[in-house]
Amino acid sequence: MKIIVDAFGGDNAPLEIIKGAAQAADELGVDIILTGSEKIIKETASSNGINIDKLSIIHTDSVIDIHEEPTAVIKEKSDCSMAVGLKALAEGKGDAFVSAGSTGALVVGSTFLAKRLKGIKRPALAPLLPTAKGFMMLMDAGANVDCRPEMIVQFGIMGCCYMEKVMGIKAPKVGLINVGAEDTKGRDIEIEAHKLLKKAPINFYGNLEARNLPDGECDVAVSDGFTGNVALKLYEGMGSFFGHELKSMLTNGITSKLAALLILPKVKSFKKRFDYTEVGGAVLMGISKPVIKAHGSSNAKAFYNAIRQAKQCVEGDFVGEISRSLEKLAADKKSEK
Repeated sequence: MKIIVDAFGGDNAPLEIIKGAAQAADELGVDIILTGSEKIIKETASSNGINIDKLSIIHTDSVIDIHEEPTAVIKEKSDCSMAVGLKALAEGKGDAFVSAGSTGALVVGSTFLAKRLKGIKRPALAPLLPTAKGFMMLMDAGANVDCRPEMIVQFGIMGCCYMEKVMGIKAPKVGLINVGAEDTKGRDIEIEAHKLLKKAPINFYGNLEARNLPDGECDVAVSDGFTGNVALKLYEGMGSFFGHELKSMLTNGITSKLAALLILPKVKSFKKRFDYTEVGGAVLMGISKPVIKAHGSSNAKAFYNAIRQAKQCVEGDFVGEISRSLEKLAADKKSEK
């Protein structure tokens, strides 16, 4: 199995990416192909004592900056490390692609270079978020600000395929993020999406209020990209807030510090569940091969786990499962006519 990694995407490129990739090549049994300046990659590895003998490199000097227009990845910067990696993916030189670069550029590049799956209207970003019962997939988390109801149905189908094939959850439950639990709640898009989701070949839970997202009642939460991104940012913000408050409580005075020593293992376990570096990244759903968007500030550990996540995606063949599910949905629609 070959995983292509953008060596120059993200805040800590290329050092942390090289570290994570080298560790993944040693421990995960995958072949890693880095895209970017061969000279800088080799110099960085040498000066930091990193053995990259197991890594391959596709050379390119160009890098797309996070502040550049996303469309630059297929126009002015079509020779950047991200674009070169996506082209290699499309040409069959790798089985999956990982990048911590610009989200917008990755969505555009994946859509036009690696291509969408047949039948998929729009790709969607799908991060995994911690819940009281494990993890929940949120989609769309921001790739599509404006959506149509049928796109939200596709998000649900894709999310189910991932949670079943990669996370091992049987008959995952799909909830529609809304302002109330009743079928009639929400805007026109939610009301129509609710009707379509009830008919879709998935285990549809119904409407899901934002306050119930952390409960873990649903394995997949779907919405338009605007709503999903707001939910994601609030989730991340509250996680950071609780972590800060907990630290403050446990370090305020000698009694609190003594108590902290007693519960330190549980605190570490709790913190680990909210640590994005443990998960890897967000899957860009709807692309012909697995594409993982790692966090922009990812360190070596996060890149290692993003590569592990990409490996699991390939092994679980969730992309193939999405195609089969879409074919079934199309066949069901035909039979209804």
